[in-house]
Amino acid sequence: MAPRELGFPVFDADNHLYETKDALTRYLPEGQANAISYVNVHGREKIAVRGKISDYIPNPTFDRVGRPGAQEEYFKQGNPEGKSYKEIIGRGIDCPPAFRNAEARLELLDEQGIDYALMLPTLASLIEERMRDDPDLAADAIHGLNRWMTDEWPFQYEDRIFSVPIVTPGLVHRAVEELEWLLDQGAKVVLMRPAPAWGYKGPRSFARPEFDPYWELVEESGVLVVVHASDSGYVRYANEWEGVQGETLPFGEPQLFSATLRVQHRDIMDAVTSLITHGVCWRFPKVRIALIENGAGWVPDLLEHLDHAYAQMPQHYPEKPSDTFKRNFWMHPFHEEDPTGLVKLLGADHVIFGSDYPHVEGLADPLSYYDQLAGLPEEQIRKIMGGNMMGLLGIEAPVPA
Repeated sequence: MAPRELGFPVFDADNHLYETKDALTRYLPEGQANAISYVNVHGREKIAVRGKISDYIPNPTFDRVGRPGAQEEYFKQGNPEGKSYKEIIGRGIDCPPAFRNAEARLELLDEQGIDYALMLPTLASLIEERMRDDPDLAADAIHGLNRWMTDEWPFQYEDRIFSVPIVTPGLVHRAVEELEWLLDQGAKVVLMRPAPAWGYKGPRSFARPEFDPYWELVEESGVLVVVHASDSGYVRYANEWEGVQGETLPFGEPQLFSATLRVQHRDIMDAVTSLITHGVCWRFPKVRIALIENGAGWVPDLLEHLDHAYAQMPQHYPEKPSDTFKRNFWMHPFHEEDPTGLVKLLGADHVIFGSDYPHVEGLADPLSYYDQLAGLPEEQIRKIMGGNMMGLLGIEAPVPA
């Protein structure tokens, strides 16, 4: 089948790769070689971090993966029949080459009608939370994964796929060193999780002034910061209410309280609130932050809440927080959310498209999102579907033939 033609460049800001089994171990320092391993549990391979088996990702080898878009209708229509998680997901598929390497993925993008894509890691999201009390190990593991990406998923591949390496901010001097190294390797985008930074003395916000050397380099270099949904460690708050202990299990059968708490998106709201009120966006007004796969339904209420706090103590603010947000942040709404209200609130210049392909909760056909923008002016649709991301990465639109 020929790819759908929209008549303008399309940039998918939320594509994912599946790591190879050695992605987290290939470049671990010799003294840290046992920090990550794979073990057999009742016939299934599991990943162990510092000797503790994790179920955060059920199949960390990715030999078998969920069918892309398996949960698409679940998120759009709900679950009126009360199906179990396993019934909704269905049977998996063998992981195809296009999910494993850039060359094959580029062919798939052509088939899908996608011109450009951010390529985000998947397995990487379990590292920082499970190493939070050892920030040197976390920095070593993240650097090792970034080195693996330069082998398998170059940060710029054919000027169409832009793979997204990670910065863990716990130790600011190492965060600066990592960013400098990534820039030397050609990275145009870096990834951070919406969670406090864990250093030698425990957690604190990565937006506090002690991290200014990092943010100064972000602003100076023009690199785009992506804050993507991850394991932010917020499960510990739910655990206190549930009376249990355990890790985040995004693919397990949900508990009512924990599932309800998760969809409130407390982690990304706290991260945004910190980036504004701890002053990063005021001290470095040219910093650009894309919020990807965090949803957008929470944005209106948060901006109203921030502006309410501002009205009570304006002497402590250099500007209205909602104005700060509209300058520094770009929003990626979930595919099941109506984007028109977000466009009205932020302007079409700050809304971006992402399919979350090939994850089960994403779109099976990325370009189907175009249909959800029906009713918006064509100029705004062009920006959302690709123009805004092209501008953020400095990609010039092709000259019409």
